[in-house]
Amino acid sequence: MLSDFGIVLLFLITGFVFVALGLITAAIIRPHNPNPVKQSTYECGEELISGSPWIKFNIRFYVVALIFLLFDVEIVFLLPWAVVFQQLGWFAFIEMAVFVLILLAGLAYVWAKGDIEWEKPKPYIPSLKDLVVERKQHFAE
Repeated sequence: MLSDFGIVLLFLITGFVFVALGLITAAIIRPHNPNPVKQSTYECGEELISGSPWIKFNIRFYVVALIFLLFDVEIVFLLPWAVVFQQLGWFAFIEMAVFVLILLAGLAYVWAKGDIEWEKPKPYIPSLKDLVVERKQHFAE
């Protein structure tokens, strides 16, 4: 009779055997006919540009994705609360109102910072030369 650990070991060995058999079978029966088109890099239908793959990538893609995930995951917390809202009472309503206000404050901060905008305008930082020219024009009038 096998102990509980023996049963777990038997399941692990069986799992590894099934995975190994699947990989070996796939390696044997799959077709193998590479060509330059199949070997080329494919990225969303874009043509391959020769050069180094280590280029500066616009961080905006990641920032927008992280903001979306942050607010999307936080909104998921509203569903269980809404399902049992009747049984929770006013205290839970006030807690959720505070939670939503914190989310709205975060959204307002991200919006004011301009991280939601896809095309951020470049900030105008005047140089000393620009300020001198503006003063000359002001006094000339």
